[in-house]
Formats: sequence, C-alpha cells, structure tokens
Amino acid sequence: MEKDVNIISKPPKEVVVTPGGIMTPISRMSFLKYLGISTAAASLLFTASSCSDDDDGPGSVNLGSGDTGILNYAYLLEQLEAAFYVKVTASFYASIPDAEKTILQDIRDHELAHRDFFKKALGKDAIADATFDFSSIDFTNRSSVLGAAKTFEDLGVSAYNGAGKLLVSADLLLIAGKIVSVEARHASAIRDLLNPYSADFAGDDIVTVSNGLDASNPPATVLTAARTYVKTSVDFSGLPS
Repeated sequence: MEKDVNIISKPPKEVVVTPGGIMTPISRMSFLKYLGISTAAASLLFTASSCSDDDDGPGSVNLGSGDTGILNYAYLLEQLEAAFYVKVTASFYASIPDAEKTILQDIRDHELAHRDFFKKALGKDAIADATFDFSSIDFTNRSSVLGAAKTFEDLGVSAYNGAGKLLVSADLLLIAGKIVSVEARHASAIRDLLNPYSADFAGDDIVTVSNGLDASNPPATVLTAARTYVKTSVDFSGLPS
C-alpha cells in the first residue's frame, strides 16, 4: 500500500451554516472553538501533525474501557475517515468539478480536526495510529470514491448515535453530539452528490420514517462493518454496553 501524505501550509477553511443558512468559511482553529473546545485546546490541535497514517502502524490495539474506550473508538473511526479523505484529495478522480473538490476538501479538514481532537483529548491513553486498506476503492472512479464516502459517513453517524448512550461524562456527550451533527452534514452532502435533488439526502435506509430518527449501531456492528478497511486488529471487548 502506498504511503499517504497530506501537507497543509496554512490553516484550512471550515464551513459553518449560520441560522440564516449562510455558508461561512472559517479557520480550523475557529471551527474547533465553534465545537466548544477551549482556546488552549484549539491551539494544541492546530499545531498537531496533519500527516496521515503510514504502513508501519500497530498490528493490534485495545480500545480500553469506560469513557476512554468510547473516545478511542471514535478516534479510530476518525482516523479511518481522515486517512480516506486525505487520499481522495491528494489525487482527485478525473473531471471533478471545482465545487465538488471544495466539498471533499472541506470534509477532509473536518475529519482531520476531529481526529486531532480525540488524540489530544485522550493524551497518553490514545491508541496508536491504525493502518488502513483502501484497495477495494478505485480512487480514479467517482462512483467508487463517493460510494465509499457514503459508507464511511453513514457508518460514522450510526456509530456516534449508538455510542452516545454509553458515555458517562455529560461534557463528552455534548462534544460527541456536536461532532455527529457535522458527520450527518457530510453524509447528506455526499448523498446529494451521488443523487442530486432527491430525498436520498436523508433516505429511509438511514432515517426511520415513523420517528424521523437517524440510524444507530453499537460498536460491535460498526467495527465489523469497518473491518474491510481497518488493517489493525481491534480489541473492543472492554467497551461498555
């Protein structure tokens, strides 16, 4: 597998939707503050490395238990998404419109911010960088890339929804709620790219029609689904249930 490298020479721009529906570009540090992360924490995250994982990652990781285990679980998924979008944006598929490039770059920057947040929040308890296998994805093909993005985003939303109830800390639950709302925006954007101007942005395969609630999956289901792409062996036996 080739080594993915992402170099960002200046703070990337995030996009925030205001109550009036205006898309406002802001810096990554401002985006982290928008999530409710302190200035000090935002500064630490801003200076964190933006390089993706290489092929020398661990053969196995143990997520741990309690809130730490859930944070490591989220951290692993954010590592996966960040590594995917770094690879997508390093060499776009042919004939991609500029607007589509911008969407994928913005999603990449959000995922890098999420990944870096969990790494800093976990500190010494953070799992090592995992390694991933994207060989089943044809990065030169739009349908393959966006289909994979749809899978990752839908899975991520269902993972946060399923793990929220397992958190003990109200502060962590608040942050998780803010992050999953961003992930849901990603999922809708990707679905709209695949099927513009349709109801698929919140299709009945992910949103239950009777109650309007998004899909929710426990860690075991999510990690089993992600196994195709995660090379590192993951021990999640200590997670709360």
